[in-house]
Amino acid sequence: MKHQQWEKRIAYLGPEASFTYLATKGLFPNEWLMPFTTIPDCIEAVSNDRVDFAVVPVENALEGTVTLTIDYLYHEADLYVVGEVLSKIQQHLMVNKEQVNNWQNIEGVYSHSHALAQCHKYLFYRFSSVPLNQTSSTAAAAKYVAENPDKCIAAIGNTSSAEKYGLEIVERNIHDFHFNHTRFFVLAKKNSRLPIETSEGKSKTTFMLTLPENVSGALHQVLSVFAWRRIDLSKIESRPLKTGLGDYFFIIDVLADENEPMVKGAVEELGALGCTVKSLGTYYTYLTPE
Repeated sequence: MKHQQWEKRIAYLGPEASFTYLATKGLFPNEWLMPFTTIPDCIEAVSNDRVDFAVVPVENALEGTVTLTIDYLYHEADLYVVGEVLSKIQQHLMVNKEQVNNWQNIEGVYSHSHALAQCHKYLFYRFSSVPLNQTSSTAAAAKYVAENPDKCIAAIGNTSSAEKYGLEIVERNIHDFHFNHTRFFVLAKKNSRLPIETSEGKSKTTFMLTLPENVSGALHQVLSVFAWRRIDLSKIESRPLKTGLGDYFFIIDVLADENEPMVKGAVEELGALGCTVKSLGTYYTYLTPE
């Protein structure tokens, strides 16, 4: 079989031409790319050894964290981040070529929930009465529009998806803000890291932790653990533990290697404070071509 010449199998949130596909193709241009319908499907493919890596979205500059990714990694999977990809996101309105002359009268817009949110202002002022329909990815929306030429509907997605599914872009760059980037995690079963070549060369580590119960100032103590060691944090965010109101776990991105003595000391001190700490591993950041 053809795929036997490839060394690695890479799961990604498909179908082909999705933003995740473009990020995956940019990082793994010569590997076997395998599309999956949902983020949990991608993650489970790694857990069940169907693939070597999975690439899934984790954060968008406009819409924030992809909570499904973070929650699934905390509650359901025991995987590590071995790399992250940062991609510029440009959203376009596209229609079936059969509907080009009638696109201003579209009766429905289809895309991923984040893409719809990223284009909120455009959609509100341009198509305020048109139903918005969520799909599993922007490419899935483009595929649906391509398969229904008799319907006067539109998809929001990238240039690649328009080319892949033969759609016509009728409005370009419809996202509300210019700086629109998405982070993608590269996940694996082993705590390793992708080669530093072609990356930005700076280490980043993601921790997930819970605070000790009923301790006043616990979050301040956690932050102090990093502050006095001069460990730079690029992100801290809370997510529900799903055990009751007011119960949270925290995601912390540290701009340092987990093997550095200061970081090891911070983790030990957090344990002494009663925190539970899970490291998702140290990794490098890769940029996709714009």
